[in-house]
Amino acid sequence: MASTPSARKRIVIALLCTAVAGAVLRALSQPASTLHDIGTLLMLLWLPVIGSVIAWLVARMRRPATPQPAAFEPGRAFAAHALVELTMRAPELPADDTPVAEGEHRCALVVGSEGFSARWMVPPGGAFRRGDVRTAEVEFSRPDAALPRFAAGTAFRMLVGESFVGDGRVLRVREA
Repeated sequence: MASTPSARKRIVIALLCTAVAGAVLRALSQPASTLHDIGTLLMLLWLPVIGSVIAWLVARMRRPATPQPAAFEPGRAFAAHALVELTMRAPELPADDTPVAEGEHRCALVVGSEGFSARWMVPPGGAFRRGDVRTAEVEFSRPDAALPRFAAGTAFRMLVGESFVGDGRVLRVREA
């Protein structure tokens, strides 16, 4: 059974309600009675949740900070380094099947096991459907590291967040 955040939240709420019911049962029963002991047991059901919360906090404190990708200088004009052919993959949900909008798009272009931060532009009025093959100019945040890996004809995958959203091929590398 897959655990989702909403399922975990319902479990925590149910255990909290059980602990509150145990506290009420203890308060209303005679000390050293069976009901008093059952109330104590119901209150103890909350302990695994507290342990899980503490373990989550400790893991979060020990987790190293996620390295931020190299950023583009704010306000810097778009300067293309390569012309590529892109095919955006169709989304898994029909509701997400929206056109790729005009404007700047940021991603990582992956060749083998190496990824390079890049941005590409869709010109005004140039929105297109996923699955269509399009050419686009690409700018790398670190062209000195990326361009040696992106020779003409090189195939790559496009990574946005944690998902591969497209595939492509380098058509031409711009001369330095």
